[in-house]
Formats: sequence, C-alpha cells, structure tokens
Amino acid sequence: VQLQASGGGSVQAGGSLKLSCAASGRTFSNNGMGWFRQAPGKEREFVAGISWNGARKYYADSVTGRFTISRDNVKNSVFLQMNSLNPEDTAVYYCAASRTVYGSKDYSQYNYWGQGTLVTVSS
Repeated sequence: VQLQASGGGSVQAGGSLKLSCAASGRTFSNNGMGWFRQAPGKEREFVAGISWNGARKYYADSVTGRFTISRDNVKNSVFLQMNSLNPEDTAVYYCAASRTVYGSKDYSQYNYWGQGTLVTVSS
C-alpha cells in the first residue's frame, strides 16, 4: 500500500500550487483522507480533511479560504489546491488515509501516510 504525494515546489508569495496524492495497493474510497504539513523545527499539523465521498471537507483556520481539498475515488486520488500562498505555508506536505470514513484533524486517526512533498514559499 502506497500513497504518493507530488506537486510540491518553490513559488513566490501569492502564488498557487496543486498537490496530488495517488494511492496504490488498495482502494481508499471508503476512507477519509487528509493533508498534514510539517515545517522545519515544528510539529506536524493538520491542514485539510475530506470524507469518503467528498461531501464533508474541513480545514485548519490558517488555510481556510485559501486551500481546497478534493478527491477522485475513481482515480484513487486526493488533491490540495493551494492559493494565496505565503512563507508561513512552507513545509513538507503529507497526505494520509484515515481509519474512519470522515477523517479527522487528529493525525493519530490516520494509518497510511505518503512520503511528503516539499512546498517552499518565498517572500
């Protein structure tokens, strides 16, 4: 079972990036999915989550209105559209599959993790 995150890169403040996470080895169509991030010297933090069918989405306060999570269960993938990026968004971003259908803001509720993709935002 593998979650492969991609789409990271370097961008200037105010720019946009779209992260993708492709799952292989099993289907996650019945699992909530989430994105987390970890900046240098900081703990991993929740960014966005989505329920199994995409009907329920939730975000960290710091990204609400700027980031959008989505999923495509046919492609077994989840996405994170990031707009209006600022230097505080610089981090390694991880996608994860939850034990539950709705997902959670609690990273302990996720049992499959991708390898991470680096996002660097310069001012």
